[in-house]
Amino acid sequence: MDSEIPYLRILFVTLYVRDVDRGIRFYVEQLGFNLIFDTPVGGSRFVVVGPPDGSAMLCLAAAHADSDEDRSIGRTGPVVFLTENVWVRYEQWHARGVQFQEAPHEPSWGGLYASLEDLDGNSLKLVESDDLSRELDRERRRIAEKIERDRRTARELDFAKQVQARLFPQSLPQLNSLDYAGLCMQAREVGGDYYDFLNLGRQRLGLVLGDISGKGMAAALLMANLQANLRSQYATAREQPRQFLESVNRLFYQNTVETAYATLFFGDYDDQMHRLRYANCGHYCGLLLRANGQLDRLDSTGTVLGLFDEWKCDFAERQLHPGDTLVLYTDGVTESFDACGQEFGEDRLVDALRRHLSLPSEELLARVMDEVRAFSPHEQHDDITLIAAKCTSASS
Repeated sequence: MDSEIPYLRILFVTLYVRDVDRGIRFYVEQLGFNLIFDTPVGGSRFVVVGPPDGSAMLCLAAAHADSDEDRSIGRTGPVVFLTENVWVRYEQWHARGVQFQEAPHEPSWGGLYASLEDLDGNSLKLVESDDLSRELDRERRRIAEKIERDRRTARELDFAKQVQARLFPQSLPQLNSLDYAGLCMQAREVGGDYYDFLNLGRQRLGLVLGDISGKGMAAALLMANLQANLRSQYATAREQPRQFLESVNRLFYQNTVETAYATLFFGDYDDQMHRLRYANCGHYCGLLLRANGQLDRLDSTGTVLGLFDEWKCDFAERQLHPGDTLVLYTDGVTESFDACGQEFGEDRLVDALRRHLSLPSEELLARVMDEVRAFSPHEQHDDITLIAAKCTSASS
């Protein structure tokens, strides 16, 4: 069956009755049905009953006198129930005082058949058929297997979510001159956005923000691959940053499919010199908001990772001063859209940052996230990831 076709089943069949309470007593006390709902709705009652061992549900609705519904009582088509054993049902219900119009018998089409009416004359039929029962059993098994698959998938996704959460930084290297934080809100259980903080030694910090092509589980697996490549080799980043990124690209290229790629921003911050050396590999430009109000965009210095075996990347530098704030983000921020389809955009992001720039980095990110959610309150369509790093003191 096409997975895009919406699920469809009968919710309930409505039977009009003259007295709802009397109808409840018949179906619950004599037929052994469960009372599923009995709720006031718009001045009337919404009453639903159903057998305890099946999915059939009947809505018992009171018919107003001299209405079309009142005149239809006992005249509508029968409600037909499929059972594995008509005789057992017949004997059970007959012992409770239910009157049958037809005792169990074999119709021309085979199987067994019995008929009865409720207290208002609504026609009910019992049918037993080997062919139909086999189909019923197959349908039950199919539904049970689907439920189990869905449960297993949910458990696996929950486990994957926990595993991926551990891939994000669990502790932050302490620096004297930089207040920094990261935030990632995934659109699904797992996603392809990635941020990290790497201790490069000698008061140096690596700031990493990446965005994997695609979404969902496939992107999450690629994200884990990229994280492993970065984490296994970052010791070389301090002395040989170009070779470090070239090696990461090569491994990512070799270990993924041809169409897989990642944008990446890698920054090397020197805590003593307050200098940021960075490579922007096809990612959105970093935003460096200066204390004097100017905006410095850290544009791309190379292409994306993973598409080419032979790959080169340049580095650029910026000097940070007290009050300067670096913000890195993924497209889930600026491409969030409102009910009219208008995107949040870089201008709104910059405005939001400036409004809250006096806050510590962690609070700054939380406020920006609040503004994105307020602008785009519907279902999130892409991962949203941000890094903020604020220079807090002068150079030694």
